[in-house]
Amino acid sequence: MKLYHSPFSSNALKARVTAHHLGIEPELVTIDLAKGEQRRPEFMAVNPNGKVPVLVDDDFVLSESQAIMAYLADKTPGQTLYPTELRARAEVNKWMFWSANHWGPSISQINWERLVKKFLGMGEPDEAVVAKAVTMFHDFAKVLDSHLEKREWLVGNGVTLADIAVGCPLMVAVPAQLPLASYANLQAWFARVQELPAWKAVAPRG
Repeated sequence: MKLYHSPFSSNALKARVTAHHLGIEPELVTIDLAKGEQRRPEFMAVNPNGKVPVLVDDDFVLSESQAIMAYLADKTPGQTLYPTELRARAEVNKWMFWSANHWGPSISQINWERLVKKFLGMGEPDEAVVAKAVTMFHDFAKVLDSHLEKREWLVGNGVTLADIAVGCPLMVAVPAQLPLASYANLQAWFARVQELPAWKAVAPRG
């Protein structure tokens, strides 16, 4: 089993944290996004979208981080990350899709403007874009913080794919200066995510 990833991709981090938590050790193939390796023909042959992560399991090729997370969980007997009970699984799916469609994109825009553009030599942040993204971030952070008011984890009594999907975009919280200060429940939950052995093993430091 191979996993194409980049250490700078929060989506790739979702797949890596999930795999490690499940005791799966895929062969890692690092794609250098700064050098544009994701657009090279040999990688585009694996994933025509030119994105990481991509999982290759024998002759089966799977892209999209949420799909990879679910596949790895379903492949693992006795796992608890992805509940089999219908409504619990639906709740996990809800948060995974929420992260992909709302939470992650709001963070990505802030990260692009404040961090990635400078790294790539593309100039200073567009403050109008940052302001719009920060407004979006606050809208969704309020939802998350409220949900976590009396919960340790997003769904049920233990960590699930939902926590990994929502937690991984926060890997850039410090360098992208995400405005988390007023969200005590969110911060406490993310601290728990960061204490997971799988997170400590594969997440970038700092």
